[in-house]
Amino acid sequence: MEQAGEASVAAAVETWGAGRRRRATATRVGDVTNPATGAVIRRVPLCNAADVHAAVEAAAAAFPRWRDTPPLRRARLMQSFLQLLQENRQELAHLVTEEHGKTLPDAMGSVQRGLEVVEFVCGIPQLLKGERSESVSSGVDCHTARQSVGVCAGITPFNFPAMVPLWMFPVAIACGNTFVLKPSEKVPSAAMRMAELLTEAGLPDGVFNVVHGDREAADAILDHPGVRAVSFVGSTPIARHVYETCAKNGKRVQALGGAKNHAVVLPDADLELAADALIGAAYGSAGERCMAISAVVAVGAAADPLVALLEKKAEAIPVGPGDREGTEMGPLVTRQHRDRVAGYVDQGVKEGAKLVVDGRRLEVPGHEAGFFLGPTLFDGVRPEMEIYRDEIFGPVLVVLRCEGLEDAIDLVNRNPYANGTAIFTASGGAARRFENEIQVGMVGINVPIPVPAAFYSFGGWKDSLFGDLHVYGADGVRFYTRTKVVTTRWPHQGTPAPGLSMPTLG
Repeated sequence: MEQAGEASVAAAVETWGAGRRRRATATRVGDVTNPATGAVIRRVPLCNAADVHAAVEAAAAAFPRWRDTPPLRRARLMQSFLQLLQENRQELAHLVTEEHGKTLPDAMGSVQRGLEVVEFVCGIPQLLKGERSESVSSGVDCHTARQSVGVCAGITPFNFPAMVPLWMFPVAIACGNTFVLKPSEKVPSAAMRMAELLTEAGLPDGVFNVVHGDREAADAILDHPGVRAVSFVGSTPIARHVYETCAKNGKRVQALGGAKNHAVVLPDADLELAADALIGAAYGSAGERCMAISAVVAVGAAADPLVALLEKKAEAIPVGPGDREGTEMGPLVTRQHRDRVAGYVDQGVKEGAKLVVDGRRLEVPGHEAGFFLGPTLFDGVRPEMEIYRDEIFGPVLVVLRCEGLEDAIDLVNRNPYANGTAIFTASGGAARRFENEIQVGMVGINVPIPVPAAFYSFGGWKDSLFGDLHVYGADGVRFYTRTKVVTTRWPHQGTPAPGLSMPTLG
């Protein structure tokens, strides 16, 4: 971090407010690096409370007119935005690869998954329909209406610069709210490009706004009285802070936290299929995703052959810059994060786990300054070890062993995180028992990363979610709307006047 105004060849990122790019008033700036080269490619303002206030004011000014825009018109605008996303998804993917480091195919896939949420909200007129009952009492009717909340905000992580924001703001905007987005300061450019596309689609000025920054900007959002609802995705300690601060300030909140996702592999599973699935789930996006499988629970006789397959496949993963053809795993997002993950590998060795594949010594010719760490595999891991207890958020897969399905279920259920889990088996009975008894929010049966489709909702249990409603899907619509119940009576001549007693139905 340095003070604004210092000479640099890196491009300056601006904020987005009232339908145009704006210079921040903040004097602090941060570096945006290309993880494959280590080079600083942009400078991003670390916005202050004044910058956040300007964005909220723009959103508040735009809210009344947007709230009163018919849902069908909002849906048509989302259809235009959807088309622009489709036309520009390769550009968005390149921005994601450049700033985050993930491979281009992985980035394209993440943009596609976000795009599917926009497809979902193109049906917003149907999703906002209320209920109606006639004659709940003599001459009395009742109906409900879903109405917008006001200015909403999203605070999103570095690992999915396009997808996670697309889980939030399209739903909020389609429901008639205005929005302030604070993407991670490590990956600001995809958010700015989506702001341009929204304006091109015809979104009125001020409905969507972007600020950048670190905790100062985030706390300004949490404390701003004009923000009515906050969506957050990040680590569990910060998610808890977001939830508690919003609750204290009277805001509705959905705060998604960390994960330690388990995959249970039974002896009757197709081990080749399971190993392929686990390799993709553990090392895709360099393990920097909250739905990564980071812990394998190998049951009984499955353990030895499964570990042998994982070792062989992990060692064969091509690692390099994300925009290079043939690369299947890119670098980690920053040097500091790479060093943190490598520190966990050191700790695992100290704790006595068996290091089967060591990614610390990986070298990528021509990219020596990049933030690379190769696929890493541990066996013989015990629940008390740090490499099991903590969310590492990197390409580190740990294998634990147990004797039976009951022990595996108990192990998963004892973990404080409960985002996603999976089981690999050929037994319908075992899968059904796992599905019913596991205390985790998203479950895969022979599916390694059970991220729900856009017309369902995404969210975990326990320390992986703070709040009552999950993101996108039906829960997203519920979160970004308030239900109003209207009771109607049209009296006619002879209708008795209300008395002092409690009115009853009938």
